[in-house]
Amino acid sequence: MSAIPFVREFDFEYGRCDRLSERVRRVVANNPGPFTYTGTGVYIIGRGEVAVIDPGPAIAEHEAALDAALEGEQVTHVLVTHHHLDHSPMAHTLAKKHGAHVYAMSPPAVVPEGGEVRMEAGDDASFKPDMEIEDGDVFTGPGWTLRALHTPGHTSNHVCYALEEERTLFSGDHIMGWSTSVVSPPDGSMGDYIAQLRRIRAMNFDIIRPTHGPAIEDPAPFVDAYIEHRLNRERQILAELSQGITDIKTMVARMYVDVDKRLHPAAAHSVLGHMIHLVEQGQVTCHGEPGLDTRYTLKAA
Repeated sequence: MSAIPFVREFDFEYGRCDRLSERVRRVVANNPGPFTYTGTGVYIIGRGEVAVIDPGPAIAEHEAALDAALEGEQVTHVLVTHHHLDHSPMAHTLAKKHGAHVYAMSPPAVVPEGGEVRMEAGDDASFKPDMEIEDGDVFTGPGWTLRALHTPGHTSNHVCYALEEERTLFSGDHIMGWSTSVVSPPDGSMGDYIAQLRRIRAMNFDIIRPTHGPAIEDPAPFVDAYIEHRLNRERQILAELSQGITDIKTMVARMYVDVDKRLHPAAAHSVLGHMIHLVEQGQVTCHGEPGLDTRYTLKAA
């Protein structure tokens, strides 16, 4: 298996507005962390009449930096990839300043109760878009066209945005250059996630710009390796099952032996996501509903 060719180095300063291409600028919020890397990268699309993708966290200095970057311009669309606290909290504040709407897919109606291991920045529980979007919706401005691509997996309401004039994908947390993405049930779905990775791979974008970290400038081999990483993890799980290991906790202790044990609860949720996918594919059976404490076996040939 080829290792994922991660890209982690890039030039930025917090609050600085950097021009990345003819149509794209970025402001990075000062909210670094284990799930946000160097912070949230807010993308500004176009000139004069612009769209903003993932306005980021509600931090006063970040709001001031966005205001400075947008001085003299009109925000016509505020687009959100998903409802996590590092992506959506500034959306309505920014939209109200410019008389714009916030566009996104709504979060799931039922929020998971306590006990789910949160492996990202956490949910923005109050988030609701002004305008619900659907896969394939198109947003336009002077010299730019953005197309919404519903990419469930990291969350059920995750949306990427494709800039058609530059064959660029703004991938949110669906694909990140610095790390693999978190897929944690019940809202996360490994089956959906892998399917959407394959969909994005088939679209052959020239460049992928995640919300966190640097751009992926050679997307094809990167996404291939991303997919292979997930498939290899499922092969590992099947191998564990073939050796008579039937529970996720034991699998995690064996599969992640070189990983800090404090991270094992998070790893267990990732394995659960894969296990649910294997059950859906008919390769694995379980006694009761798939869960962290469920017993699993290989399906008889």
